[in-house]
Amino acid sequence: MKILIADKFPKTHLQKLKAQGHELSIEPDLGESTLAGAIADNEALVVRSTKVNAQTLQSGNALKLVIRAGAGTNTIDKPAATELNIRVCNVPGANALAVAELAIGLIIAIDRHIPASVHDLRNGQWNKKSYAVAQGLYGRKLGILGLGAIGFAVAERARAFGMEVSTVLKPERSADSLARMQKIGIQQQKDLDALLADCNIVSLHLPATDSTRQMVDTTFLQKMKPDAILLNTSRGELVDEQALIEAMDSKGIRAGLDVWADEPATGEGSFASALAKHRNVCGTHHTGASTEQAQTAVADGVLEIIDDYQQGHYRNCVNPVL
Repeated sequence: MKILIADKFPKTHLQKLKAQGHELSIEPDLGESTLAGAIADNEALVVRSTKVNAQTLQSGNALKLVIRAGAGTNTIDKPAATELNIRVCNVPGANALAVAELAIGLIIAIDRHIPASVHDLRNGQWNKKSYAVAQGLYGRKLGILGLGAIGFAVAERARAFGMEVSTVLKPERSADSLARMQKIGIQQQKDLDALLADCNIVSLHLPATDSTRQMVDTTFLQKMKPDAILLNTSRGELVDEQALIEAMDSKGIRAGLDVWADEPATGEGSFASALAKHRNVCGTHHTGASTEQAQTAVADGVLEIIDDYQQGHYRNCVNPVL
């Protein structure tokens, strides 16, 4: 099968694909505007963060499968893929541990003022008096919105620090989810308002959908505790960035952010963001899933999807079939 790899992919797994007889086009520097010209007669397309628009999907005369090497598929035009009878598959959960580790890292960095402390030391400033003031994590209340694989992984690690973890009550939760919640010690708040009023830290682990985009708005932030911490390691579209800036200025909200509303489309470049520059923000470069362990697990999942496809099965297909 002819496969276009349009993002970085582990060399070990590229070798496995070649050994299986696949013909690979490896072009990790392609972007949204150049992807369409490279599709040609490839039957499968593998992407990580590169956007796949309708024009790209329409440009392939043999394209039948788009694989997102990760969980979120909001960068792929799924309605267009469905119309063209192209299956979109993903690899959910494989990077959960990596994202959870970053989320916990952001909490610690914010509580212990690590970024500012490192900055001052590098600039020859000793300020123990200011940086010795930290609340600590034990007994702090963490609210998780989005209790999927990543949300559960964050909860497990937070509980190891002695934090109290809760989420919003949902009657439709499966018996398996409820059992896992009980085992970890995750409490359920009656609604979002109750969670925001009670928690010191709120962590977002939701996809970008019509119901979640801009959910963190002025009203949401007003309901959070003063000096609370907002974490977002999911999608930048979930947050009204101007509203967050205003909340940080007016009530001391602090934020740990790995994702942004208008991220650069490439791995390197300039990034002019008032939110990223704010003194109350501890930010990273959308690297939550970027550990070797996570990328290996995701690549394993991609190979499983390709193997199943050749057997006539679609693993983790996220768009309806016409």
